[in-house]
Amino acid sequence: MKTAVFSAKAYDAESLDEAADGRHNFTYFDVHLTAATARLAEGFEAVCAFVNDTLDAEVLGQLKAGGTTLVALRATGFNNVDVAAVRATGMTVTRVPAYSPYAVAEHALTLMLSVNRHIPRAYQRVRDGNFSLAGLLGFDVHNKTVAVVGTGRIGAVMVRLLKGFGCEVLAYDVRHNPACEADGATYVDLPEIFGRADVISLHCPLMPETWHLINAESIASMKQGVVIINTSRGALVDTQAAIDGLKSGRIGALGLDVYEEEASLFFEDLSDTVIGDDTFSRLLTFPNVLITGHQAFFTREALAEIAATTISTLDAWDAGRPLPPEVVIVG
Repeated sequence: MKTAVFSAKAYDAESLDEAADGRHNFTYFDVHLTAATARLAEGFEAVCAFVNDTLDAEVLGQLKAGGTTLVALRATGFNNVDVAAVRATGMTVTRVPAYSPYAVAEHALTLMLSVNRHIPRAYQRVRDGNFSLAGLLGFDVHNKTVAVVGTGRIGAVMVRLLKGFGCEVLAYDVRHNPACEADGATYVDLPEIFGRADVISLHCPLMPETWHLINAESIASMKQGVVIINTSRGALVDTQAAIDGLKSGRIGALGLDVYEEEASLFFEDLSDTVIGDDTFSRLLTFPNVLITGHQAFFTREALAEIAATTISTLDAWDAGRPLPPEVVIVG
């Protein structure tokens, strides 16, 4: 099937081509899918999009007019999709409901440990011949109270990892996961999490109810020196409120793999560019902030599973077979 792949990098092409084994005709575009670039998909039956591509009413209308009937997201979250507009066009949008929860949970744990023990600063100091320990003091993770907000597949793995460190694990989700309870997590409400947790790790989807879940009010109710980790979606955290929390010391450390205005930054090499986002630049000035560029998903196993699920979806669509309900967002 003729498919346009947007926001495509070399590793996307490699994994998709290997999984497809010649069954589909891919054209790779390294630009984001937007109203300005949607014309590139004209004549393509399917479009494969990623997390920072735009799938609003305007873009979907252009895709539909160009002959596209299927949009296959190579991601789990779909906060970038205008679901009502999809229904209006009669198109089908699919996703990858799960790839490697271990990849994301392990990265969240890596951020937590690294920002606590100041690993980036320590690494750079040693390279500069500076072996002073001043400013590198951390804390034992053992016996700390760590909250996991969102206990789906990724959150459940995070719970298991934290219990292995000897943490008291608090959990919050609109639906309790029995596996998390079996692994020793205690479900409590958000106010209790904000009041008790030494570390808060976010693993929930972005939706109207979770937008800016971490905001000025919630930060004010947190323990002094709380560590916040976000590997889910950037807009779960009100960035300006987080900056204020860092300045006041209420937030002791912040580990981010996502950022609410990341679309113009992440997945690109901007090393020769002046970054125009003053808020992001301000975050980079804090010694107790560690940011990675949306790489939590980026393991060999995860890429292989994303490609396999995407190709399976294209195979079924091309053959006129029903799609598995777990992959269908709208359609």
